Amino acid sequence: MENPSRVPLLVRVATALLLATSQLATAYDLNPDSRESITSISKQMAEDLVAFYKGNEPGQTPGLLPDPYYWWEAGAMMGTLIDYWYYTGDDAYNNITQQALLFQVGDTNDYMPRNQTRTEGNDDQGFWGLSVMSAAEYNFPNPPADKPQWLALAQAVFNTQASRWDTEYCQGGLRWQIFTWNNGFDYKNSISQACFFALGARLALYTGNQTYADWAEKTWNWMIGVKFINTTNWYVYDGADVETNCTVLTPYQFTYNAGGMILGAAAMYNYTESQVWKDRLDNLITGSKVFFTGPKSNIMAEVACESVGTCNVDEHSFKAYLSRWLANITKWAPHTYNTVMPYLRASSIAAAKQCVGGKNGRMCGLIWSNNSYDGTTGVGQQMAALEVTMANLIGNSSAPLTADRGGTSQGDPGGGGDDLGRDQPNGPDYAPINGGDRFGAAILTILVIASVIGTMGFLFLDETSGQGPVAQLKGCYFSAKGFYYSASAAITTFAAGGGIAAAAAAGRKRGEKEKGVVIKEKVVTKSRDSGSNGSLQGSSSNNTSTEAPLVINQSARHSRASQRRSSNMPIGWPQNPSLRNSVVVAESSSAGASTEGSSSNRRL
Repeated sequence: MENPSRVPLLVRVATALLLATSQLATAYDLNPDSRESITSISKQMAEDLVAFYKGNEPGQTPGLLPDPYYWWEAGAMMGTLIDYWYYTGDDAYNNITQQALLFQVGDTNDYMPRNQTRTEGNDDQGFWGLSVMSAAEYNFPNPPADKPQWLALAQAVFNTQASRWDTEYCQGGLRWQIFTWNNGFDYKNSISQACFFALGARLALYTGNQTYADWAEKTWNWMIGVKFINTTNWYVYDGADVETNCTVLTPYQFTYNAGGMILGAAAMYNYTESQVWKDRLDNLITGSKVFFTGPKSNIMAEVACESVGTCNVDEHSFKAYLSRWLANITKWAPHTYNTVMPYLRASSIAAAKQCVGGKNGRMCGLIWSNNSYDGTTGVGQQMAALEVTMANLIGNSSAPLTADRGGTSQGDPGGGGDDLGRDQPNGPDYAPINGGDRFGAAILTILVIASVIGTMGFLFLDETSGQGPVAQLKGCYFSAKGFYYSASAAITTFAAGGGIAAAAAAGRKRGEKEKGVVIKEKVVTKSRDSGSNGSLQGSSSNNTSTEAPLVINQSARHSRASQRRSSNMPIGWPQNPSLRNSVVVAESSSAGASTEGSSSNRRL
């Protein structure tokens, strides 16, 4: 190799400049009118997205993303990979997608796996249900005959959620969490309703079963009744607490809340062909314009957190779903195409331009409207950029199928029956304690006590002494009387321990019947800030992921930034009034007046 010192200075400078600018040269120059440009860029974005996923590797768990991602986002990511196949025809990721979707179905084939009982909410389960619904609508390759089918899985998710419809508080609605002891059980959030609403509407359209449509209508009416949807400006707010009977709203807006309601409304419009649903859909689309910023107000943004730098890991992905669902509705409601596509096209060009991060110089960031990379990378950012890019192909893509129009996925209207109404996690089925069990426990206790006494005696002996064991014991620091009391104390302690263990064993069956595995899980849940490294996933057999505190748990709201915050509210809400002029919208107040602000600092 030539000595660098002998290379002309001008050549070295030119080479350095080329290297320095090489990353910029990899920025995507997307042409939304060129299928070749769209598919080529989508392929690279998909490759970078899948690079985050390790579930198909030896020793890993299919359907789980590594820290810091939660279980639900893996389900959402599988939906993106289904979209990728649907738009491009590239089946490179079909196998890992099918593997993940089938591995996480749980014991009852309804996406309630035991390893997620500490974090799974209705919205989390809902995202997996929406992904398999897409698989059914697009004729994604069906699973083997001995495995649960896409449509059946979507129906099972719907059935389990319908059985959780809670009229005790707020006259209806789904709670955020499924299990009573999980933080967030006392909060009803829009995204849980939106997933249930959209899934019901799509099932009605696919199967023709009016029952699903009735539930979708019921969910819509409830959202309007509790004012989660503001019928003045058609904003969709985040949710409310059951302790206030849902009369005090959390007024923040997130793209996926609006997107889920838009998706369901479009499916209902296609199913009913009614003017009522057309008007509802059009109004929601108008309200969603709050999420488009930039000089021409046409670049998608997560307005609740992007401008103040508070977006968490979950929120990084939300734009993926609004992008996906705005594209989807153009098939069910063709009149929306000319309204939404200019926004998606402009957003896709802006998103592609800032994908210059990472070691490969093409990773995508969160903020699209700045024409520059914001320095962040992740599953959410990559998924959002990919979805909005692929949306440009919707015009030439096939319409979603139904059971009587080409759909081949097999259903099971009664799916999820074992989980209907269950709000406690399944635990092992221990047999009742009998006399033999008690005798065995007593023997074990005696053996433990004897071994402890023997060990204590051995420790007291001096191997270098010429005295025998008895003489040593007489002459040791502890008197015989003191030793007696020490030994007695040890025996008492261990006997008490054995008694406690026996009592606990005797009551285990009764406790499980009454409360499930509640006491143990409560202890773990309440200590979620401990743990070795804040792991969110854990092993394949017992996911030990931790979750953010309950919405009303004021003292814990400022926990680690890496933890999932309740219902995606900005850190400090509502204690810190300086955050984006936060407000609490009371039922009697004018939600529209209290949530509107300037375009540069919207009060959401």
